[in-house]
Amino acid sequence: MAEVTLRQLELFAALPDFETLSAAAVHLHISESALSQAITGLERTVGEQLCVRRKARGLALTPAGQHFAHQARRILADTRELVLDAQRGGDLRGPVKLGCFASFATSVVPELLDGFPRRYPGVDLEITVGTNDDLLPALESGKLDVAIMYDMYLPVGYRQRRIYATELEAHLHPDHPLAAQATVDLADLADEPLIHYEASPSTVNTVQAFAARGLTPRIVARVPQIILVQALVGRGVGYGLLMSRPNVLPMSIEGRPLAVRTLDPPTTRTHVVGIWPEDMALTPRAAALLDYAVEKLGCYGQPETHDAAGPALAASPHHAGSATARE
Repeated sequence: MAEVTLRQLELFAALPDFETLSAAAVHLHISESALSQAITGLERTVGEQLCVRRKARGLALTPAGQHFAHQARRILADTRELVLDAQRGGDLRGPVKLGCFASFATSVVPELLDGFPRRYPGVDLEITVGTNDDLLPALESGKLDVAIMYDMYLPVGYRQRRIYATELEAHLHPDHPLAAQATVDLADLADEPLIHYEASPSTVNTVQAFAARGLTPRIVARVPQIILVQALVGRGVGYGLLMSRPNVLPMSIEGRPLAVRTLDPPTTRTHVVGIWPEDMALTPRAAALLDYAVEKLGCYGQPETHDAAGPALAASPHHAGSATARE
């Protein structure tokens, strides 16, 4: 059987990140001719064309090449884990790369980035913040070990660990008449000016919440940032509908108070989850990170309970609560 070296796998696994062979060569600290020869040798060994190299049109992987690069990244990751496992003894050591959905990152990332490295000083935690369009491809390509996201509208092929429960809430100016109530009916908000948070999956979620009641919201502004929604609400421009989050004060970025009210009847109730590809095993470090996230974020707003759920790889993890800011 012809041999394929780890160096060949390392070189080829990097190719999907670059549009030209020269750019890949610079990143890999190798000459372009040496990289080209390595690819040719790899193609000769596997007996199939893995990429198309044209100076005028850049670098393109064939379908076989895309599959090969994907598998090469998995092999390299497994090899790193094998070496780390032999080195660490009883301590967790090595990298863990976490992705976090942007809209609730300010409520989650500080908790994790502050406490997790102190509990596991041998672990190098790296966090990427982005949208579904950023995080899902990064998970599939092996650039991330795990991502924390809403469990709404996720594609198939991922395993999940629930971290905390979340629901759609109304954010009102404190002087708004509905702020005097303990809860708010979505029907009472339909004719009010809505500051619409425009980001997937929140955009679809809000529209569906109204449609399910046969209602149409009166949108006066569409904004891509939660802090801008809250700032406009704090100035009385309109109301906002946002998912509940832990570690949040009922206040805008300008220091203006907000009235956060539960919707009754409730609309969207879902979970923030840790996800990873179902064909990929979590590293011990990623599993420990999810355990830590559930420990620190999972019981916000809920009474303490003794849960018998298993570790991060459990098929049916426990339901967790959420912390929401209330006046």
